[in-house]
Amino acid sequence: MTSTAVVVVTSVAAAAAFATSSTLKHVSATRIPREPRTTAGSLRRLAAATVRHPFWLAGIGADVVALSLQVTALRLGALAVVQPLLVTGLLFALVLRQLTQRRRQRAEIGWAVVLVASLAGFLLLSGAAAPSGPPEAVDRIAALVVALTGLGLTAGCVIIGRRGGPAARSAAVLGVAVGTVYAATAALIKELTTLAVAGPVAVLLSWQLLALVVLGVSGLVLNQLAFQAGPLSASLPATSAVDPLASIVIGVVVYEEAIRPGFLAGAGAVVLLAVLSVSVIALARDGARDARTDEGCPPGTANGPGTHEA
Repeated sequence: MTSTAVVVVTSVAAAAAFATSSTLKHVSATRIPREPRTTAGSLRRLAAATVRHPFWLAGIGADVVALSLQVTALRLGALAVVQPLLVTGLLFALVLRQLTQRRRQRAEIGWAVVLVASLAGFLLLSGAAAPSGPPEAVDRIAALVVALTGLGLTAGCVIIGRRGGPAARSAAVLGVAVGTVYAATAALIKELTTLAVAGPVAVLLSWQLLALVVLGVSGLVLNQLAFQAGPLSASLPATSAVDPLASIVIGVVVYEEAIRPGFLAGAGAVVLLAVLSVSVIALARDGARDARTDEGCPPGTANGPGTHEA
């Protein structure tokens, strides 16, 4: 098996493991008390209830498997290749959701296929998935600008998502914040795999490790908030789309990974990004419809007020 094939297979396997984790964590998030405010005390109560829930713990186990596969893929392949392949986890997650909730919604799976296909087409046209040679040194000024931009975007999404309003919209906006954090986490993981060549001491003494821990914890909390805010079909597509696209931005701006120039390729990429956006919106609307349907379920039934599942 070629190295490219190993990267693809490992990345897709990681996507399947992440999908299993997302499904388990979503069930967990819908079965613990919801915290209406984003205060330190509220987040502590949410964290305490979450870490004791068996479904969340099982999701963490799936995360361990997924992260191991992702680290392997990032060590062998480019950031702009591995992260977009992880978007296939959206298909796995929505299929698992339909199986666990005993629903059959072909439109939802269809839009998910459109999302994955449009992203794959974007990669082919832009050339982001093409090998770009040996990795370049990190542009530290560009990295700082990207980090501050990502921080501002994440904070803005959290503020908007926690203000209330339609459940699907709040879940989707928080999903954008989660995707941004996940992209930054992937970039730090890639940095640490490079540092690991110098030995474990270099990794333990690096600022990247501390930043990874902070982002990892932040990602877990934001993910649970997004899952609590609304249906999985609203938050997960937003996360799945933003994560690889933000990773491409990081790869191009910070690591100088190549993007194919040209008017036709650029125009096609813009069209595909528009299609991707439409598919995310369509999935969020499906999630909103599911949420309204669930609110009408009798207490104690699947997804009804008795379980608070969306």
